[in-house]
Amino acid sequence: MVRSLWTAATGMIAQQNNVDTIANNIANVNTVGYKTETNEFKSLLYQTLQTRTTTANGAQKPISAQVGLGTRNASITSQFTQGALLESESNTAFAIQGEGFFAVRGEDGTNYYTRNGDFNWSLTANGIALTNSDGQAVLNTQGQPITLGNQYIASKLTVTADGQIMYPDAQNNPQPLNISIGLFQFMNPKGLNKEGDSLYTVSAASGAAMNEATNNNLNKSVVRQGYLEGSNVQVADEMVNLIVAQRAYELNSKAITTTDDMMSTAVQVKR
Repeated sequence: MVRSLWTAATGMIAQQNNVDTIANNIANVNTVGYKTETNEFKSLLYQTLQTRTTTANGAQKPISAQVGLGTRNASITSQFTQGALLESESNTAFAIQGEGFFAVRGEDGTNYYTRNGDFNWSLTANGIALTNSDGQAVLNTQGQPITLGNQYIASKLTVTADGQIMYPDAQNNPQPLNISIGLFQFMNPKGLNKEGDSLYTVSAASGAAMNEATNNNLNKSVVRQGYLEGSNVQVADEMVNLIVAQRAYELNSKAITTTDDMMSTAVQVKR
């Protein structure tokens, strides 16, 4: 009976983590570029109570008697499905249609990847630079920060579907500046490390970042100026998952209560 206490406890811990994940999804329902997360479970070790040859006459039994020792969280996986495109009045709002990621450079020199295209043109000593809301520089197709001279007016800059930055000439016709917003893909995006602020970093599981501009084997993503990619969290699904997790938690709690009652009964019998 003590085994059942520990087994049910592992179920309660796992479901608590599941509720935490669901709550995080619901909390980020309006976060730009957020990807919903799901909890994956796996069973713990099994204990053999009887082997296949423990009958009185030593005959081989078809199966053994094994009892499970509970469950645990195996992983929390991000689901990189396309989020809805939300129209924005900002001309520095960009959404990605496809599997690509924007790249930004942190203050520590690390390259981060994100689906959050809520960018801004920030003033620098020599002109303007494209940055995210935290001031981290957005990278171009060469992996360098996107910077322009002080002769450019930020409100006149436009971006094409393939990420090229354009500026109007004397006749007000957009002309390319030979600078493009970098888009990168991964062999296994679910293996990226989550860093917060909708940012990800490369890991051994994700593989190295693949540049869409130089890798012809990739399906090219499309950049939509004037739009942001909303969260792909489905509130109705998350509420159903929350109810399921709550019921599973209650069932494990009931198993502990039942075990406690059985142990109390056994003590009373002895008395």
